[in-house]
Amino acid sequence: MKMGIGIAITGIIMFTSGLVMFYLIELGQTDPLLRFVKNIGTFVGISGMGVFLAGVLLHLINKNEPSLKEHSDV
Repeated sequence: MKMGIGIAITGIIMFTSGLVMFYLIELGQTDPLLRFVKNIGTFVGISGMGVFLAGVLLHLINKNEPSLKEHSDV
């Protein structure tokens, strides 16, 4: 597996875990620990989007393009 695809998969996992942490906790919680977990979920989700984008860009940059073969008729 290429490195870019692995990084993109890691970003998807981070994003989904951030969504789970954010949406499992109800809005308006007064417990500081639950509010902290909700804030961490926001951070992990947004970071996951960035990691996914970095993985996609890394995959596109490292993509092997076929070399051009010029036909020279002399």
